[in-house]
Amino acid sequence: MAERGESPRVDWPAQPDTSLALNRMGTFDWDLDSGQMHLDSTALEVLDLRREEFSGTPAGLGARVAPGEQARVDARAAQALEDGRSHYGAYFRSRRRDGSPAWTHIQGSILRDPHGRPYRVIGILRDAAHDPCEPGAGGEQAEGRRRMTGVVERTTAILGHARTVNDVTETLKDPEALGHLGAVSVMLGIVDGGRIHLVAEGQLGSYVPEIEYTRIDAQFPMSEAVRSMQPVFLASREEFQRRYPQLWPYIEPLAVRSGVYLPLIAQGRTIGALGLLYTRDGDFTAEERNLLVALGSGIAQSLQRAILFEQEHDLAEGLQRAMLPRRIPEVAGALIAVRYRAARVGRDIGGDWYDVIPLGEGRVGVMIGDVEGHDTDAAAVMGQLRIVLRAYISEGHTPGTAMARASAFLRELETERFATCTYADIDLTTGMAQLVRAGHLDPVVRRGDGSCHRLQVAGGLPLGLPSSDPHGTGVGTGTGNGYPVTSVELHPGDTLLLCTDGLIERPGAAGDAAAAVDGETGMRELMDAVHAGPVDVEELADVLCDLVGDAGGGDDMALLLLRRRGVATPRGGGPLRQRLLPGDPDAPAMARHLIRAAVAAWGAWDQADEIELAADELMTNALVHTDGVGHVSMRLTPEGRIRIEVEDTSSALPRRREADDWAVSGRGLMLVDRLADSWGVEPRGGGKCVWCEFAVPERGGT
Repeated sequence: MAERGESPRVDWPAQPDTSLALNRMGTFDWDLDSGQMHLDSTALEVLDLRREEFSGTPAGLGARVAPGEQARVDARAAQALEDGRSHYGAYFRSRRRDGSPAWTHIQGSILRDPHGRPYRVIGILRDAAHDPCEPGAGGEQAEGRRRMTGVVERTTAILGHARTVNDVTETLKDPEALGHLGAVSVMLGIVDGGRIHLVAEGQLGSYVPEIEYTRIDAQFPMSEAVRSMQPVFLASREEFQRRYPQLWPYIEPLAVRSGVYLPLIAQGRTIGALGLLYTRDGDFTAEERNLLVALGSGIAQSLQRAILFEQEHDLAEGLQRAMLPRRIPEVAGALIAVRYRAARVGRDIGGDWYDVIPLGEGRVGVMIGDVEGHDTDAAAVMGQLRIVLRAYISEGHTPGTAMARASAFLRELETERFATCTYADIDLTTGMAQLVRAGHLDPVVRRGDGSCHRLQVAGGLPLGLPSSDPHGTGVGTGTGNGYPVTSVELHPGDTLLLCTDGLIERPGAAGDAAAAVDGETGMRELMDAVHAGPVDVEELADVLCDLVGDAGGGDDMALLLLRRRGVATPRGGGPLRQRLLPGDPDAPAMARHLIRAAVAAWGAWDQADEIELAADELMTNALVHTDGVGHVSMRLTPEGRIRIEVEDTSSALPRRREADDWAVSGRGLMLVDRLADSWGVEPRGGGKCVWCEFAVPERGGT
């Protein structure tokens, strides 16, 4: 015999009782220390599970128990263990081998050691459709009571997972949920101001448009239940006709003989009402009334939770949309389409955003990004980050510097959030695009001939993470500002696609590796859709959104498409144009690279060194001797000469100087004069243009 304070010793596994087996009650024995679980033959039969299919652990029940149901039962057991209780029980939905649904009841007894630590659970699994009759009661009546009790408990458990009003209504219309109560029709009304809105009606087909909205002070049973906060029981058709003559014309054609209308009360106020109609005659017993009131209480709690959940989500989604651009400006030389789709996953929202910034002189900036997290804080941070990035870009900062400053700004917010982003500065005149990427997806481009590929854009860290440039000055320690710029050329008819990862995520990923595989799968599907999609950018954007709707995950999604207008020209046909910004060490180098490539494409590769040197001298003069923004452009004239122009905002005209042997400057224009076939200066409004030209010899067959 066990000593006082000790749990009785029970052999492993616990031996089943013959009387339990005869009544389709199986036993289970769960060792909490080892995680092993034993099911006897009757328990396996109840679950329609073969012995070789069961792994001997709770996870082995997954073949017959839905994941959501198993999680709920596990949570019930964990709560009992934590609360120090000795028993727990729950109904759960299971699946038979042929896929048909079934209800199973589990009841466990918890064994604890002398210190109160639980170490074992021994319990019963039974088919809920074959509960035994209570002794001393009429079999049919007792079975009816137990069935109603089980339905109420199961319905309440299912509603515990409802996150939206639609989840609640779908549960109430499900015959598996309330059908066993004997009701032939179920109606759910929600209080909306001074009216009741009928949002769900099932089974009998008694819905009529005239009573979709009814006043709370109207002479209807649902209105009375809301006003009085008391259930309304109707035992006969005569009572329907006598008490509610306005409702009787809608009830008379139906085979309804009794009904009940339950007020749904949460936190002391009525938020709705539930109506149940029956084909039986007679009043409701006290036990039936108590069960129905308990059912109304459970539905009320779930309904209020769903209403608050949707209100919070709508508020957060409205906040997020308010922080996105209200309209997309029209940009000469481009067709732009944007899409945003919020994930309808409870109150979860994301920090996805897009923006289009006209920059003048034929240039436009486009960006897309995603703040980490799915809550209102992510949406608020997104709004601030979008505005500050727009401000830095509008001030004239280079793409890399603007990204570095935005990263520093996000760190200073101390939100512990990071963000990914891609920004593209596109000159629609020349087609040259400068792209900078902060931990975001690579862009995709669809060429005018229909080919489609990803752009390999050099990337930096996501915004908000520590970098080598902690002050966001745009000058790092040995690696620039941490956000290198990649230049690509968009030809007329080319389409640039920027998107957030919600467009390529696919459901079912479990773990980082699986998520990566799913991301690659989604990217391939996206590329196929872009390649085969319509030419019109608006139609293409809709097609890609439909792709998310068909197979996408639960994340938000933002999408931006930009197509360069114009007639396609041969590759390298120019003109080329590049901005020059003071303090930007990358612009001259990028310009020299583009000039050398164009010179080779135009058949003057043997003059590349001279042309590049002359252009470099003109660019250096503009950066050193002026304070504003400059531009370098290059084109092939109709006379077949290569012309380089450097514009700046200074009205002071340059002059050629004769530098002595020891001077460190003053030879720039002298070199240009010696290298170029001709050069000159032209006033340009608030500034000037210094130009030089090189004759290109004709090359037969080139």
